[in-house]
Amino acid sequence: MLKVTIARHRVRGIWVIPAMLVLVAGSLGAQQATLGRAMDVQRKSDQSSVRTQTRIGQLDDQTTEIRGDYRVTIQELDRIQIYNGHMQTLVNSQQTEIDRITTELENIVVVEQGIIPLMGGMIDTLDQFVRLDIPFNLEERKNRIDMLRTNMDSSELTISEKFRQIMNAYQIETSFGKDTEATVGPLDINGEVREVNFLRVGRILLAYQTPDRADTGFWNKNTRQWEALGDEYRKPISEGLRIANKQAAPDLLKLPVPAPENAQ
Repeated sequence: MLKVTIARHRVRGIWVIPAMLVLVAGSLGAQQATLGRAMDVQRKSDQSSVRTQTRIGQLDDQTTEIRGDYRVTIQELDRIQIYNGHMQTLVNSQQTEIDRITTELENIVVVEQGIIPLMGGMIDTLDQFVRLDIPFNLEERKNRIDMLRTNMDSSELTISEKFRQIMNAYQIETSFGKDTEATVGPLDINGEVREVNFLRVGRILLAYQTPDRADTGFWNKNTRQWEALGDEYRKPISEGLRIANKQAAPDLLKLPVPAPENAQ
């Protein structure tokens, strides 16, 4: 009986040991699978951590770059604000100048309304003066006055230029009273037109003499006529012509000067 029992236990042991091996193997496989999954999870976690760290580094670099750009932008903004402030000052200055010019233009319109009639009157006065003056260089002087009248109606000339030309004509007329001049031209003497030498001494004397010195005369401002002079004036007029032509040195001359009509 005892032997049989032991045999049975052995038999059972034979069957029991493989079952235990299967259980152990199954447990090891499950642990390996679990470990594999855990390692995969860890590997994926590590990879995710790497990617996250890389992304963090990139974001840090971007943040640093953005900060640099921000500083540059702030500096540019400061410069722009300074520039804008300077430009605003210029604009304000220009606006002030525009306002001043606008006021001046408005004043110019008022001035023009008064100066245009004034200039017309100045030309008329100059014309009358030339007509009443001793008759020298008449064509030149009348042409100058005609030009002034024509320019007054010109839209291409400014008011200031027209006024300048009128003042220039007055200055030319004024200069005639300070110089001595010898010219040659035709003159009607006793119904005969002859070529004579004219002597002008400022505006106090306009005399003539024929080239042969046979006839000598002067313009009488009182009678407004040409009148003959006596022989005593032949040499002084001839000498005056030489002086005016720079052929002789200046000297004292005896010249006929009409006295004013109201002189006693």
